[in-house]
Formats: sequence, C-alpha cells, structure tokens
Amino acid sequence: MHDDLTTAPVPGLVLRIAAPASVGYFFHTMFNVVDTAWAGQVPGMSTRALAALAASFPVFFVIIALGGGLATGATALLGTSLGAGDRSAARRLALQGLSLDLAASLLVALLGPLAAPALFRALGAEGPYLDACLAYMNPILRAAPLFFVPYMLNAALVAMGDTRSLRNIHILGCLLNVGLDPWFIFGGLGLPPLGLAGIAWATVLVQGLGCLYLGARLLRSGLVERPRAREFVPCLRTWAEIVRQGVPAAVNMLTVGLGIFVITRYFSLYGPEATAAYGIATRIEQIALMPSLGLGAAVLTLTAQNRGANRPDRVRESLRRSLALGAAVTVPAGLLVCLLAGPLMGLFTSDPAVVAVGRGYLRIAGFALFAYVLLYLAVSAMQGLKRPLFAVWMGLARQIAAPVLLFEFFTRVLHLGLPAIWWGIAGIVWAAALFAAAWVRRAMDRILGPA
Repeated sequence: MHDDLTTAPVPGLVLRIAAPASVGYFFHTMFNVVDTAWAGQVPGMSTRALAALAASFPVFFVIIALGGGLATGATALLGTSLGAGDRSAARRLALQGLSLDLAASLLVALLGPLAAPALFRALGAEGPYLDACLAYMNPILRAAPLFFVPYMLNAALVAMGDTRSLRNIHILGCLLNVGLDPWFIFGGLGLPPLGLAGIAWATVLVQGLGCLYLGARLLRSGLVERPRAREFVPCLRTWAEIVRQGVPAAVNMLTVGLGIFVITRYFSLYGPEATAAYGIATRIEQIALMPSLGLGAAVLTLTAQNRGANRPDRVRESLRRSLALGAAVTVPAGLLVCLLAGPLMGLFTSDPAVVAVGRGYLRIAGFALFAYVLLYLAVSAMQGLKRPLFAVWMGLARQIAAPVLLFEFFTRVLHLGLPAIWWGIAGIVWAAALFAAAWVRRAMDRILGPA
C-alpha cells in the first residue's frame, strides 16, 4: 500500500488516510463517552464517579503519552525508510519498536500504582473521592503493556498508510464497551458487581483484544512476516534512534496531560461539580475534533514518506490540503458546540450545577476548535520532517507555562472566577496556533528549500 503514497494524487491520499483514522478516533472517543455515561450511573456515587474519571484522565494520559509518543517517533522513521525504499530498515524499526514499548510499559506497570495516590492527592482527591480515583486507575496501570503495545503495532501500519485497522478495532471496542460496562459495574452471569472499577476492567479487556487484532494485521501486511525471536532482542542503536524521535513526541503528549492536570487543578478550586463539568466538556470537544486527529495522521504519514522520496512539493501540498479540509469541518462543528452547549452537557449528567459550568465553558471553547487544527497539523508536519523538538517547546509553553501564569493571575490576584479560565484557555490556544503556523512555514523553507 505504501508505494503510491509518494506518487498518487495528494487530495485522495489525505482522504484515504484521514477518513478511517477520524472514524476510528470518533469511536475511541465514544468509548470514553460510554465510560462517562455509565460512570454517572454507578450506585451511590454518580458525581464522585464522574469527578474520578475526570481526575484520572491526566494520570491515564501518561500511558497515552509514553506509548503514543514512541509510536509517533517510530511512524516518522518507518515512513521515511519506506519512502526511500528501504524495507529492511523499516522491518528492524518495527520489531525493535515493539520490544522498546514492552520494556517501557512494564516499567509503568511496576511504578504507576505506587505513584498514583500522590498524583491524585495533588489534584485535591481525599477520602472516598481518592478511593474512587484509585479504584478506576489501578487496573489500567497494572495492565499497561496492553495499552502500550497496540500503539507500536499501529505505528507500523500507519507508516504504510493503513489507518483502517485501528478504525476497525475502535469500532468493535466501542460496541463491546456498551455491553461490558454495565455488566462489569453491576455484575451478573457469575461476575460480582465491580462498581467503578468495572469500567477500568472492561477497558483492559477491550485493549487486549485490540492488541491481538493489530498484531495479526501487521503480520499479514508483509512488512514483518515470520519474525524471529532474535529480532526482538534489544538493539541499543535502534532503540536510541526511536527514542530520539519518540521521546520529544512523548514529552509533547505529556505536556498535554500535564496541561489537563493544571486545568483540572484550577477547576477543582470550584468544587467536584466544576471538575466533573470539565471532564464531560473535554469529551464533547474531542468528538468535534475527530477530523483534525485523522488529518494529523495523514500529514505525518505523507510528510515522512514524501520527504524520504525527496518530494518536497508533495509535503507542502499534504499540509495545505489537510488545513483546508480541517477548516471546512471544524468551523461548523465549533458553531454547533456553541449553540448546543447546554443540551450536549445534558446528555451526560442531570446535575444542574455540572451542566451550568460545562455550558459556559463550551460556549467559549467552540470558537477555538480550528486553532487546535492548526496546532495538530503543524506538530504532525514537524514530526514527519523528523524535527520533534518543536512540539516539546510548544507544548511546554502552551500547556504549562502560559496556563499557570495566567490562571494564577486570574484566580489568585484578580479573583475573576471560572469564566476567566475559560477565556484563558481559548486565548492561549489561538496564540499558540498562529505562532505554530508561522514557524512551520519558515521551517519548511529551511528544510525543504524555498517553495
């Protein structure tokens, strides 16, 4: 499949890669939406369960960041090798990436449960609220390999232009989750009621099935047929190559998690209702941003392959076409989020305090959706060009430095309340997006030559 990524018309390739990826991301988000909806039904702890899921997301994001970051770095390297026609190097990178991911995930499984209580306390969780957070998070941390390994399996598939495989497992996982969540929460058919922890165990089961499916798809792809055990033995040179590209991407994704941690901390100043509202609102934002995530996958893959094939014109066209398509989808979506903020929040909770906070946030956040598109695609383009440090500095500034400075000033000095945080988030995103767009344009001229 990868051969025509350097020769076929770019608009068709963008759609071919982005559309399945976007559908997959949609169902992945709907998986989380199902979790959120059922958390609101956990007996005796509805609002506390919703707040626990919202507070758990920054911790969960550590797994996403480490696994997804290493996979992003591997995709850039694999795509460049495939674009240059070096399949042996691509095979080596894919198999060594799997062994690296497994080693990293075992470390998380060992240390994660030990660090989780302190992290949740830093978010203001104590007593029954802390117990709820740990009940959800500990099973996921202990099953970290089932979350890491699929990222690397998918990295090899995406580098070849295959985003359908991940789409398929996300669709199946979401459908399974609709039945697994209530079964695991309330029990039945020989299974005792697990409460909030049941949501986590349902996720672990789905991840295990996804790991098996993606592994089978990669074996059938022709890239790593009949792998030998010695090919998984750590090669420090290849690990270092993946780490150089993957760690900056992981750090960038970690800054997203830290940014959510920072924002959640400031929302928590206004009570569990505000924290729960932010958790629900971010799910709604994620649904609206699905197309941009798929477009990011297309930009990363096409940039890496066409740079490897020495086709700078196609690199630029990939980014340009993706930006135009992103604007056509997310601008109308942002307007709908603004107009339907209240009813959208009402789909997940009947608590009027939670709905009121989430409605106010979404009416502002809807105007920032296209800014996220600019950021995602700029970062994807730089990663495809094997310049991953751009994402790190952008993430540190946007996710941590700017929010801490602004929110401390707004809440501690000016005492402006929650609306100042909502406007602050939107302003930071737009400022970062405009800067990123200008920076990437200049960077492409330096790396690829003048347009």
